[in-house]
Amino acid sequence: MYVTLTEVLTEAEKIGSTVGAFNAHNLEMVPAMISAARDAGSPIIIQTSVGTARYIGMENLVALCKGIGEREPVDVVLHLDHATKLADIRDAIDAGYSSVMFDGSSLPYSENVLKTRRVVEFAHGRGVSVEGEIGTIGGTEEGISVKEGALTKPEEARAFSEAAGVDALAVSIGTHHGSYLGKTEIDLDLVARIHDAVDVPLVVHGGTGVDEADYARLRESGVRKFNIGTELIVGWTRSAKESFGATELNASLRNNIVPANTAVAEIVAHKIGRMLPAVIG
Repeated sequence: MYVTLTEVLTEAEKIGSTVGAFNAHNLEMVPAMISAARDAGSPIIIQTSVGTARYIGMENLVALCKGIGEREPVDVVLHLDHATKLADIRDAIDAGYSSVMFDGSSLPYSENVLKTRRVVEFAHGRGVSVEGEIGTIGGTEEGISVKEGALTKPEEARAFSEAAGVDALAVSIGTHHGSYLGKTEIDLDLVARIHDAVDVPLVVHGGTGVDEADYARLRESGVRKFNIGTELIVGWTRSAKESFGATELNASLRNNIVPANTAVAEIVAHKIGRMLPAVIG
């Protein structure tokens, strides 16, 4: 089914699971990513940056995700990631996105609350879920660099989530966007304290650099949405470079693109397998 973020995270909370949120960077990747989730028996969150959404076309992404979700036995969420402009959020919701993120983390606290609250009121009135962010997650994503900021304070996370009314909360625990050459040192104790302080599902951004050995602790500490982006870019591009470099100029493009999509599907399947609890119930 084509569903909202709230629906899949509510189910994840019941079974103590984490749902993978995977950034799509072109339209070709999406069916392979959803098929991998279907075969794993897991819901999937397909997310796009504003830039990718504008490049592909928001309506095109909605049509594809909704079409597959209604045809296949898999729950699909289409989520706009790290939107900072209310007009982009409006356009995504009008196009049919089922979830949006307003990233006001670079704003003064009070402005972040007020703008996030406006997004929540607008989105909820149209049946769309909202993710907010408190604390700053640094690094580079799709060419946009963000300076390192303070880690999220549990008491501030509680106040923000209550005032803004978000359905999910992205927190800063030491992860970095764009990291893939090494493993990130994250503050697992901080995640647990934030989980104790708030009543909404937590979100980890910059998941590519997180050691998979830490997934279980994050899952136990209320992390219900876990973002993977850079690893998919690297996998797709590595495969595409090998295929395109060896292909004949007049060969079908699918001979080069299908292996790249397969590489992405394998990453998605592997990550989902590590995010699911070993025992459900």
